[in-house]
Amino acid sequence: MTEKIGVLGKKSAQRTQRSGVERVVNAPLPTVYGEFRAIGYLDHDRGDEQVALVYGEIGTDRVLTRLHSECLTGDAFGSQHCECGDQLAAALRAVVAEGSGIVVYLRGHEGRGIGLLAKLRAMALQAEGLDTVEANLALGLPVDARDYGVAAGMLHDLNVRSVRLMSNNPRKREALVEHGIEVAEQVPLLIPPCENNITYLRTKRERLDHHLPHLDAVGQLS
Repeated sequence: MTEKIGVLGKKSAQRTQRSGVERVVNAPLPTVYGEFRAIGYLDHDRGDEQVALVYGEIGTDRVLTRLHSECLTGDAFGSQHCECGDQLAAALRAVVAEGSGIVVYLRGHEGRGIGLLAKLRAMALQAEGLDTVEANLALGLPVDARDYGVAAGMLHDLNVRSVRLMSNNPRKREALVEHGIEVAEQVPLLIPPCENNITYLRTKRERLDHHLPHLDAVGQLS
C-alpha cells in the first residue's frame, strides 16, 4: 500500500507542476524617468524571475515596447563595451515621452544568453582581437542563446496584441511574431558609438544582421 501511495504522490506532483509564465506582483516603481508599475513574473519553465516596467495606460494595440536583455556590465556599471545601458535608458525615456509603453526586462539573457562569467570570458577574448561572434564560438558557446517566449507570455498576460518594437535586432521581431504578438512597427534604438564599442557594433551589424544605419556616418574612432 505504501508503494502505491508513493507512486500516486509522484503522479499528483507531475500533474500539479506548473509551466509558462505567472504574474506574481504589481508594485509602483518611481524612477528618475517617471512613475512606472513593476509587474513581476515567474517563469516556471526556467525558474527565472522577470519584470515588465509599464508606464501609463497601455491599451492592446501598437504599444511602444522594448524587450531588453539583462546586461549587468552595461545596465548597472555603465560599460562602454556595449550600448545596452544607454539603450535601456533611452527606452525608458521613450515610453515616458510617449505617455505609455512597456519595457520588458529579460533576466537570464546575460551575454546573449550565455551567462555573466562566460560573457566576461568572451570579453577577454575580444580584448585579444576576436569579435563577439568569434569569442563565443571559441568558448564552444552559441552565438545567441536567447529565447523570447517568456517575453511574449508577459505581453499576452498584459493583453497586448501588437507592439511598436524598439529594437535593431530582427530576431526579436521574428520571435514575437512566432509567439503570437504582432509587430506593427520596428522602431530603431540607435545609440551614438564610442571608441570602445564601435567594433562591437559593426560586428552586430555585419554578422548578426542588426539594423544600425547610423554607423555608416562614423569614421574610424581613435
